[in-house]
Amino acid sequence: MLNRTRREDMIFRRSFLLKGWAEPQPAGTYAVETEEELIEGLSFPAYRRVSTTITLQTTRTGAVVQAIPVDPRELAKALAADSG
Repeated sequence: MLNRTRREDMIFRRSFLLKGWAEPQPAGTYAVETEEELIEGLSFPAYRRVSTTITLQTTRTGAVVQAIPVDPRELAKALAADSG
């Protein structure tokens, strides 16, 4: 199977909390990666999402703490709430 990874920076102007998280994350720019796999057997290229992760950073120097799996729908809701 052929996989591809898409990377997107999401900017939160306010702190945000996703379902299942113990603590809110501070405002800032977060890297979100979505891995997709090619659906074979079709006459055109199509991909399905395999995983979505967000990279959390806590130090002023930008040291990466961890990349954790997230539900892309929850992430979209949090981003929409932030812009509203």
